[in-house]
Amino acid sequence: MSQHAAPPAEPKTAMKTRRVNVGGKPFSSRNPTTIGAIGIVLIIVLLWASFNAASLPIIGGGTTYSAYFTDDAGLRANDEVRMGGVKIGAVDSIGLDHGQVKVVFKIKTGKIKDQSMVYIKLKTLLGAKFLSIDSIGTKDQKPHDTIPESRTRSPFDVYPAFTELTNTVDEIDTTSLAKALDTLSGAFQNTPQSVRSVLTGLSRLSTTIASRDTELKTLLAQANTVTGTLATRDQQLQTLFNDGGKILDELNARRDQIHQLLINTSALSIQLEGLVSDNQKTIGPLLDSLEQILATLQANQSSLDQGLALLGPFYRVFNNTIGNGRWFDNYICNLSVNGILGLVGLNSDTGKCS
Repeated sequence: MSQHAAPPAEPKTAMKTRRVNVGGKPFSSRNPTTIGAIGIVLIIVLLWASFNAASLPIIGGGTTYSAYFTDDAGLRANDEVRMGGVKIGAVDSIGLDHGQVKVVFKIKTGKIKDQSMVYIKLKTLLGAKFLSIDSIGTKDQKPHDTIPESRTRSPFDVYPAFTELTNTVDEIDTTSLAKALDTLSGAFQNTPQSVRSVLTGLSRLSTTIASRDTELKTLLAQANTVTGTLATRDQQLQTLFNDGGKILDELNARRDQIHQLLINTSALSIQLEGLVSDNQKTIGPLLDSLEQILATLQANQSSLDQGLALLGPFYRVFNNTIGNGRWFDNYICNLSVNGILGLVGLNSDTGKCS
């Protein structure tokens, strides 16, 4: 039997390992165009959400209602919506709908009833408005049902009225009006006395208005200018009023402390009055003596001035004398050493007494 030799064993080699990417392609090998497009879309979505946060269902919240008015009365978008004096929302938009002014507003808290009244009210004296809701009824107002004009009210605005009055007066020809009324009065001369009196009064009124035409136009123009200036400064005046309200609120909050301060001040004045009354016999002579002293000083004012003027040089010399220590510095003119020794009985040459 022939035996076949077993094939030679293959040499052992190092096993190669292969990295497997579980998530697919690595991030660095992906298409940058696709990644950039997705990033741009996400940025656009985030920007849109930030500018329309109030309209988002979770962040914005609130319920949108609408109401019809005969006049917008200067109401503007983003003006406040209040209920019971508390801000509950804001006005979204104002526009015309079939010849009626339609105001769309959104509230975030509270409920509007089906018989509620909606008012446009003055926020400040210079024209700022807000929407006020008086919630009345037993059922809730349906958001898609517009509140009719019968349940809304608009205020009277002073500034537009002044502007319209000024423009109307400028367009009236008062001279022609006076002549027309004079002619009308002459035509009714044969009418009863009561009619003629009325026409005569109207004629005189028109004549007076015509004679004061320039003054009236100037007055109305100035009034229009004043109201216009106040309307442009509405925000500043509103801030001033709010600050004044805060000051009053602070004073009201500290009312007890201020009241106690006034009581203590009154008590102090009473104590001082009693102190003065009790010591009047002592204080009176003391004040009289003080008055005499002041009168004496005033009578001798010139002598005091002269004494102070002479005291200055003396004080300077005296300070120089004792300013070097606990002794007096002094000197004697024309006194030499030999003279001193002679005075004490010593010889200047030998130092012995002579």
